Amino acid sequence: MKRNWEALVLKAMGGRDFRLTVRGTESVGGHYQRLVLDDGGLLAAGKVHPTMWIRLWFDDAGRPHQRAYTLVDPDPAAGRFTLEFALHDGCAARWASSAQVGDTIMATLQGSAFALPDPTPRHLYLVGDAASLPAVNSLLDAVPAIPATVWLEYAHDGERALVPRARDQHRVTWVPRGDDGRQLVDTVRAELPAAPDAHYWLACEAGSTRALTRHVRRTLGVGKQQLTALAYWSAR
Repeated sequence: MKRNWEALVLKAMGGRDFRLTVRGTESVGGHYQRLVLDDGGLLAAGKVHPTMWIRLWFDDAGRPHQRAYTLVDPDPAAGRFTLEFALHDGCAARWASSAQVGDTIMATLQGSAFALPDPTPRHLYLVGDAASLPAVNSLLDAVPAIPATVWLEYAHDGERALVPRARDQHRVTWVPRGDDGRQLVDTVRAELPAAPDAHYWLACEAGSTRALTRHVRRTLGVGKQQLTALAYWSAR
């Protein structure tokens, strides 16, 4: 598949390309496809960290198309990780749902970086949705002993097929997507406290992420070093 201008820009910015190979495939509740992949050397080349993501390249009617996916359970020793694909209309979902063991796909590693502050926060406040749940789970796995409060937005019950990896000290609230995300924003605003020893991680729809970022910074007065905000997708 020919690469487009995006690939050239990523290459110029230090992006590294790897060929991934499918080693296992599994349907999750009929709404997701879970693929186990050999990493083609990707994990050895990059520093594995919570919320780590890569860009996959798909053929979209003869045109290259890239989308970002969070790694699930990366294992550098084995050179494998898992990816979870939501099954809706699109070239990524079509590829994932038809993928067979031995199939390959190109991936670019560029732009993924995250580290929890030092000293380690005493509490995590995480806001996400079905798209960012793998990243939320990676944070809960990275520091399982730290108390966490999590809000997750869902558009339909099928989006709850992926399970939060919550422990006893983690509180998870599912919020139905309503009024273009306003329900999530209002719920979090009403419940989110200001805490000087916490870290706030916001990763949902772009408009909701912006609204919550303003609330955390301006209303709660949280310092920027305590906040990570990422727009995982856009409704517009």
